[in-house]
Amino acid sequence: MKMSKGLMGRRLLGLAVAGMALVSGGTAFGQQPKPWEITLQEAATPVMENIISFHNLLLVIITLITLFVLALLVIVVVKFNAGANPVPSRTTHHTLIEVAWTLIPVLILVGIAVPSFRLLFQQLDIPKADLTVKVTGKQWYWSYAYPDNGKFEFDSLMAQDKQPRLLGVDNEMVVPVNKVIRVQTTGADVIHAFAVPSFGIKIDSIPGRLNETWFKATKTGMYYGQCSELCGKDHAFMPIAVKVVSDQEFAAWVEAAKKKYATNPANTYASAGQTAQ
Repeated sequence: MKMSKGLMGRRLLGLAVAGMALVSGGTAFGQQPKPWEITLQEAATPVMENIISFHNLLLVIITLITLFVLALLVIVVVKFNAGANPVPSRTTHHTLIEVAWTLIPVLILVGIAVPSFRLLFQQLDIPKADLTVKVTGKQWYWSYAYPDNGKFEFDSLMAQDKQPRLLGVDNEMVVPVNKVIRVQTTGADVIHAFAVPSFGIKIDSIPGRLNETWFKATKTGMYYGQCSELCGKDHAFMPIAVKVVSDQEFAAWVEAAKKKYATNPANTYASAGQTAQ
């Protein structure tokens, strides 16, 4: 049975629209690792945008250096082999070349150092925060506390029945969009590491020490990370899920969370541990 050109065109147009919807939906609803992904995850914060720009700059520089060295090797092999050059040169010093191979690498390193220090300063200089979230790494899950919003705390464990696999959790960390979020992190038992690639953050959670980092998510959606420090047998099963929502949705979530985690404290591992003590 033959298909008319008009019908075929409409179906192709429908497939194209569906594909664009999926792509835009993936962008709007957050980021997660993808099979065979070789690039960095799409940026959701200004810091991550600068990390990607710096990464791309280094990729260009190292590619040019590699091609230059390859060209020199080819020239040496072709021009200075025994057949093409039976009488070798006796030159032992060349002032211009020695100055060049000392000065050019220094200039390259300075060119790399300037954006590197600028990026490092941006990561470490925490601006005035709109919201503080305290994150505690435990064996093997995360606990989140909101000292600015009623001082409630809850645990976040990997959920077996949620997608994406090994990244879905029962209780996500929720933050408002376009707000500076200060993350204070520590460890309850061993060293963990709080890392969310799309935000450009990765910081150790060390027992007895409070480390700080920050992010400002510019897109709503769900963003995933994982513990990035070998912390024990279930290291691979303590994902991080951050849900970025509008101001109105965040305010509603805070009110619901105050009731949920205040009336059912025994639902958290942390509360159960305190009760046992």
